Amino acid sequence: MKTFKTMLKTELKLSFRGMDMFIFAICIPVAVIVLLGIIYGNKPAFEGAEYTFLQQSFGAVSTIAIGAGGLMGLPLVVSDYRNRKILKRFKVTPVRPVVILLVEVTIYSIYALASLALIYITAFCFFDFRMVGSFAEFLLSFLLVMLSMFSIGMMVGGIAPNIKMAGTIASILYFPMLIFSGATLPYEIMPAVLQRVADILPLTQGIKLLKGTSLDLPLDNIFFPVVLMVIIIIVCTGISLKFFRWE
Repeated sequence: MKTFKTMLKTELKLSFRGMDMFIFAICIPVAVIVLLGIIYGNKPAFEGAEYTFLQQSFGAVSTIAIGAGGLMGLPLVVSDYRNRKILKRFKVTPVRPVVILLVEVTIYSIYALASLALIYITAFCFFDFRMVGSFAEFLLSFLLVMLSMFSIGMMVGGIAPNIKMAGTIASILYFPMLIFSGATLPYEIMPAVLQRVADILPLTQGIKLLKGTSLDLPLDNIFFPVVLMVIIIIVCTGISLKFFRWE
């Protein structure tokens, strides 16, 4: 535990010195929710809908920080430390791969939760946002989606042979999910063909889970996403720990 706390404190300081995560995980989600609030306000999501466009989009916007940290931040940080021989030095210490990965996951979890709090406060205070479903269920779903996306990032960062490869894989995973999963372009307005392609992306199912809990949709709407998120966490975490590369 002492090792974990020491590493967490050091890594947090290093993270705060850079502006990347502050911009992508904090500023951009807040800017998106403000933009949606200004454009759509409390207009119904569609004709006859019982909830507003902002209520429908809230879950999707909350995943922007998850994607930035889990699919881009985690792989690049771990692979960068490997490239600079930092992990090689850890190899001769009692520090295990799981501690390194947990420290990084904790840092990006802090960013994701801070982003969620800020966009909720912004939507609530300035656009009269009210969640239709249970906030507790939404928060549990948010944590599940967050852990699943972070496990993918841990897997990529843990096994990528170099930072160039990690960056390539991270970009291939992150940008299609950011654009086509519903995090930015609403899933509901996509053509049917594009929706079928988007359904393949794990984050699409995660957003469906968040929408289901935030809008209090029937249980059958969220059963498959929950199972998929759990499977992703188990498989990707197992691979990242078993095949972790020190150098």
